[in-house]
Amino acid sequence: MAAIQHVNRKGQVYYLHQGKTKTGNPKYYFSMKTGSNLVQTIPDGYEVYENPNGQVFLIKEQPKAITDEERVLIEKRLGRIRGDRSYRLDVKGTVITIHESNENTRELRRMFEELSTYRSRQTTEHELLNLLDQSTTYSPMMRFILEDEEKRLFSVQRYCFRGSVDDWIQIGGAQHLKAVVEKFIPHLGKESFFELF
Repeated sequence: MAAIQHVNRKGQVYYLHQGKTKTGNPKYYFSMKTGSNLVQTIPDGYEVYENPNGQVFLIKEQPKAITDEERVLIEKRLGRIRGDRSYRLDVKGTVITIHESNENTRELRRMFEELSTYRSRQTTEHELLNLLDQSTTYSPMMRFILEDEEKRLFSVQRYCFRGSVDDWIQIGGAQHLKAVVEKFIPHLGKESFFELF
């Protein structure tokens, strides 16, 4: 039986390993190295999780609190942002976190296109997107927290980068997701983001 592998968004292959805690209990972790402690099956109650920066973990299975429709609503609104950054969603439990690229992806794309022209080999759109994906890192910027499962109400927080804070701050009380998405997502990538309190 083959070892459990996971290929992340950057094309890197991770292998699932088993170790032991100080108390002798099993612990699981992914590594790009192979070895003698590889795992052939994912343990019951666990699932593979890849964060927006391509790091891979084995975590306890999470109940699905966020619906596909809610995720799509945010993705569509993010798709309407025209700017120098790109965005990725991360859903964990009752929290949807929007991560913003640390790099100017518009500028990166231009550089890759110029490099491909210089090499006298035109890079395909698929190759270009792969290069961008592999070269981009992300930081959490905004998150929507499900406060009322029955009424589907979400509060909103943004990350505050002031030296004295460096933490999440509340910027919106519990409302329907469509309302908070339309109100707050347009501020991503703009100076007005830092004025949200």
